[in-house]
Amino acid sequence: MAKGKGGNVVAAVTELAKPIAEELGLELWDVRFLKEGTDWFLRIFIDKAEGVNITDCEAFSRAINDPLDELDPIEQSYCLEVCSPGLERDLVRPEHFIRCTGEKIKVKFIRPINNVREFSGVLESSDGNRIVLRLEDGSAMEIDKKETSYIKLDDFE
Repeated sequence: MAKGKGGNVVAAVTELAKPIAEELGLELWDVRFLKEGTDWFLRIFIDKAEGVNITDCEAFSRAINDPLDELDPIEQSYCLEVCSPGLERDLVRPEHFIRCTGEKIKVKFIRPINNVREFSGVLESSDGNRIVLRLEDGSAMEIDKKETSYIKLDDFE
């Protein structure tokens, strides 16, 4: 078993899952290993251009099950969940921001800016640590990702 914290598990599972997803015509969106209450969850988010369905999730789950057991990167018992990132998906990794440049997003700040905590606009650019959000009034807002609670795709008006 690979010892260590969730980050090592995420890296190991990401490396294992990416080629399996590609083989099935899917994209690996994200991997998360987290504790909720007393239970641990390994969540693998998959995607494809036309969206994923339950059949895609089942196929990926079956395909990764044996390789995951063989790799055995997790010390404790856990629940494996394979799912879609959803329409209002979290943008976390650099490739998420690259892929979603030009898309409408919403950003929630940890601390309010001028008494406003959530902003929506078009993702104009990203350099890994900062993003530029084009607001509806045409102004640009430069945002340090460390100051945000979340950054999500905003598909709903």
